[in-house]
Amino acid sequence: MKVSERIFLIIEKAEEGDKASRIFDIFIISLIILNVSAVILESFNDLQIRYTTEFKIFEIVSVMIFSIEYIFRLHTAIYKYKNESKFKSRIHYIFSASALIDLFAILPFYIPFIIPIDLRFLRILRTLRILRILKIQRYSNSLTLIGRVLKKKKADLIVTLFITTLLLLLSASVMYYVESGVQPDSFPNIIASFWWAVATLTTVGYGDVYPVTIL
Repeated sequence: MKVSERIFLIIEKAEEGDKASRIFDIFIISLIILNVSAVILESFNDLQIRYTTEFKIFEIVSVMIFSIEYIFRLHTAIYKYKNESKFKSRIHYIFSASALIDLFAILPFYIPFIIPIDLRFLRILRTLRILRILKIQRYSNSLTLIGRVLKKKKADLIVTLFITTLLLLLSASVMYYVESGVQPDSFPNIIASFWWAVATLTTVGYGDVYPVTIL
């Protein structure tokens, strides 16, 4: 067995009896949970100030591990897509849902080194690290099942989304023409009226914007 093939078997979800792969799975899952916990703990100002160095070191180590994992998965994609060439298998992997999740898990760390950004956007990028929790779907049968269902019912979901969007648009448009004359601040245009439509049709009902005319 080639070294690359063995690496593929280790980094994929563990098969029965493969201890090395099982240890790797537990390690990655633990690292994901610790990363999400770190993001939450950093939201406490006193902890963030007190343990700034520790948080930074943990982030760097985590990103390095996730980056190596991503490279290994890309390198061994030929074993995942056996009927494709080496180049096509890697392209297939790059645009797969799991690979995009892996990429988004590390991208926020590298972007500031490539593109100069202000501190506000940097804070948003750092918050996106919470998306690393999505990496755990690879090791969960339940989440994998949900993914298969979403893929199978994609057409139905698109139709539902289209109908919902159309309903929101019609509701916002009607409300704009009915209420804008009386409430120009609450319903200044159709886009702004979307807020009322979304809050109402999702039954949230914040009550900050509401109709006042008889119609």
